[in-house]
Amino acid sequence: DKGTGKEQQIRIQASGGLSDADIDKMVRDAEAHASEDKQRRALVEARNHGEALVHSTEKSLAEYGSKVSAADKSAIEAAVADLKSALAGEDVEAIQQKTNAVAQVSMKLGEAMYAASQTGGDGDAAGGGAGGEDVVDADFEEVSDDDQKKSA
Repeated sequence: DKGTGKEQQIRIQASGGLSDADIDKMVRDAEAHASEDKQRRALVEARNHGEALVHSTEKSLAEYGSKVSAADKSAIEAAVADLKSALAGEDVEAIQQKTNAVAQVSMKLGEAMYAASQTGGDGDAAGGGAGGEDVVDADFEEVSDDDQKKSA
């Protein structure tokens, strides 16, 4: 500081680094637990996939459930319930099997959704054709900003 004549210094040092022994220990631990980590990752991925399928199936069932037969609807609901119970456990194989089962039975729901969209699509196309008769052709002139400034 020029007024007091005192000098200030800031020194930055690493105060909490890891020693080489700590780093080696961490690497050995990671290698020792690699298979456990792989199994855990497979479980998490299977759960995520199963939960996403449950969510989308329940949402579709709520929206299009009336379009499928009662037998198909009950089969889908039962498969979803089985998958939910499997998701509570730790068995990756069971979760994957139940996920595949839900995917298979929910195909009926997908077919109903597709059929409903086709029926709705035909109505829209017919409406578009009728609306086409009311179309009026018009002439227009494109005016740019430069043209407006010149006339002003």
